Amino acid sequence: MPTKKQRRRHQKARRHEYEYVYVDDEGNEVEVDPAEIRAARDERREAKPQTASGKSPARTGARKTIEPPSWRRAARRAAIFGPLLVVAMMLFNHKLPLAQQIAPAIFLLAFFIPFSYFTDSLAYRMYRKRVERRGSTNSR
Repeated sequence: MPTKKQRRRHQKARRHEYEYVYVDDEGNEVEVDPAEIRAARDERREAKPQTASGKSPARTGARKTIEPPSWRRAARRAAIFGPLLVVAMMLFNHKLPLAQQIAPAIFLLAFFIPFSYFTDSLAYRMYRKRVERRGSTNSR
């Protein structure tokens, strides 16, 4: 549905009268017959693909299905994020001994894995609700 601003622009564009002209071989501006304009517009309309119901086709972009949450995926994410966190802790705490540099990173990763699983489960639940809602509206 167009926004209020888009509707106003469209109405303004329809209010103004435009003269359709083309330049011939000699450089003169020649007015175009309104019947030619209508014919060209009708051809463009007919060229658009339509479904059986007469409406233009819906978006055909395939949506990515969200997989159920798994601890393996959460651990894999932590394996990617972990080394980055360790390096960051080493850079920020460069004056401390190595064990004290790495310990906070391991502690944060211990919280990151369950939090990542929880986030995946929320996203999956929302996805399932959306799919069920879409399925129930289509069956009406």
